[in-house]
Amino acid sequence: MHTILQRISRHLEQTGMPETLFGRRAAGDPRLVGDLRNGRQPRPPLVARIEAYIDRLERGE
Repeated sequence: MHTILQRISRHLEQTGMPETLFGRRAAGDPRLVGDLRNGRQPRPPLVARIEAYIDRLERGE
C-alpha cells in the first residue's frame, strides 16, 4: 500500500469522513481514494496537496 494511502486511511478512520468527501476536498476528485486503492499512482504534486490538506485539518485550520 502506498504511504499516502495509508495516511489517508488513518485520517478517514480517525475522523469518520467519507472517502468521496475527502477526495473532493483534498484534490477536487471524489473518486481519488477509490482510485488509489485500485492502484492509481499519484504524482508528487498530488501527494503534496493531499498531505497539506491533512496537515491543515490536523492543526485545526
